[in-house]
Amino acid sequence: MLAVFLKELKSYFTSAVGYIFIGTFLAISGIFFVMYNLLSLSPAFNNTLQSLIIVFLFIIPILTMKIISEETKTKTDQLLLTSPLKITDIILGKYFAALAIFTISLLITILYPIILSKFGTISISEIFTGYIGLFLLGATLISIGLFVSSLTDNQVTCAVISFSVLLFIFMIDSIQEALPSTRNSSIIFIIIIIAITTLFVYFSTKNIYAAAAIGVMGLMITVIIYLTKKEAFDGLIQKVFDWFSLTKRYNLFSQGILSLNSVVYYLSFIVAFVFLTIRMVDKRRWS
Repeated sequence: MLAVFLKELKSYFTSAVGYIFIGTFLAISGIFFVMYNLLSLSPAFNNTLQSLIIVFLFIIPILTMKIISEETKTKTDQLLLTSPLKITDIILGKYFAALAIFTISLLITILYPIILSKFGTISISEIFTGYIGLFLLGATLISIGLFVSSLTDNQVTCAVISFSVLLFIFMIDSIQEALPSTRNSSIIFIIIIIAITTLFVYFSTKNIYAAAAIGVMGLMITVIIYLTKKEAFDGLIQKVFDWFSLTKRYNLFSQGILSLNSVVYYLSFIVAFVFLTIRMVDKRRWS
């Protein structure tokens, strides 16, 4: 894994991607710092950190678009896939390399609260939790971009899909408010989710029996819940969208609250998407 990590980390600095990501991140964070702290004479640095979330929408697709898709296009992935390295080590090496670039950018911005501390009193605990939340959110979005990169061999397509997925994630709170909360709409929503899951399992495994079993099991569970506890379907769509809101969970960190539930939530998301990426690449290895 270390060899892959060092190779990927080096590739970010031998191409323009690493410099574009770090430069863009620091430039925009500097603008926010001047606007929200220096010009307004405010010591609340977490406002600046929270504003940086929208920057992720544009720069993380740039960071992740080449992780796997570039090697798939140039066929150099065959060298890795036929090497004695485990797929898990390869994917983790690539993921941690992208995460390292993000972490370097984030660490440089620590200069901003240090500057603020020279002119007034700042809340170190709030800033610390704010950075933890921003790091976990960024790490989660990078894992999503990593998975998208495993789906296509075109970097532009990967960047566009990643941007679309992240845009949906950032808009999920607004979408949630416009969704119906009736029992019937929730049932239709569950059926759609079961159908999508069944298709995903089929295209991932090419095993129609496993996919059918998951589909039937999902429908049976839905029917049992409906017959025993119909009220569970009331407002279910809103509850699901609320659970998937990544940005809403960051709000606790920006308020200086270190929530263990949110930490576990982000880590679970990261593990899930890294695992999905490993499965997609492993499938390609044996196809």
